[in-house]
Amino acid sequence: METELSIEARRFKKIREELRHTQQSFAEILEIGSTTADIERGKTKITGKTVALLLKQFNINPLWLFGESFEKYVDAFRGDVSPKMITVDKTGTENILLVNQKAAAGYPHNIQDVDWYQSLPAFNIPLPEYRNASYRGFQVEGDSMLPNIRPNEWVLGKAVPNVTEANDGKIYIVVLKDSVLVKKLQKVPNNNQNIRLISLNESYLPIDVKIKDIQELWMVNSKLSFGIDEPSESILLRQLQQSMEDLKGQIHNLGNKKNDS
Repeated sequence: METELSIEARRFKKIREELRHTQQSFAEILEIGSTTADIERGKTKITGKTVALLLKQFNINPLWLFGESFEKYVDAFRGDVSPKMITVDKTGTENILLVNQKAAAGYPHNIQDVDWYQSLPAFNIPLPEYRNASYRGFQVEGDSMLPNIRPNEWVLGKAVPNVTEANDGKIYIVVLKDSVLVKKLQKVPNNNQNIRLISLNESYLPIDVKIKDIQELWMVNSKLSFGIDEPSESILLRQLQQSMEDLKGQIHNLGNKKNDS
């Protein structure tokens, strides 16, 4: 009978029903097999991993689950967006890892995989601007940050430990659960759940993302460019100046001819 079930089994079932999940879909989310039936019947105890996933995925207070608190939900996410993994060289100096476009596609899913990080190129910059903090390089894909950042350029970012320390109007590398974006950050007034990401290219609309969906945040402080082309404006100005010089020369020659005649 339901009254004989433990409080955590009854509350577990209540959570599932409120979220409108089937026993199968809820089991898949919580990584506990094919169904939650045994937990809800009291045949299987709720594991620590399941409790942790309930907290992470749905903000379920573990104390409430076991009848030790009246608060059902708890804000487990405190805006922590610090690096989930770092590597160091033989001297113990932290590396600057480089994440190209291809690697960036898998970055969010390998964010805690030590072996995956070891496969990334790493280097150090012996300049004071790159001391006493973690830095990481990402290759930019697409034209959403034109004209400041061009496709295929590299941006170097300084790790931000917490979203509360992010500054409005600065450009950040934002690592979400399924993608890596380079955008200008804007905090949403009277909203501590979302932030707004803005492209410098006006062809792209701003997007709002949930803070809890941000895994890492890196403030862009420099960029690397290769194969730099002279801006078309400079070429045009030089051509105009050359045309003016040619015209002056022609006028001068014309004047000399008149004087000779």
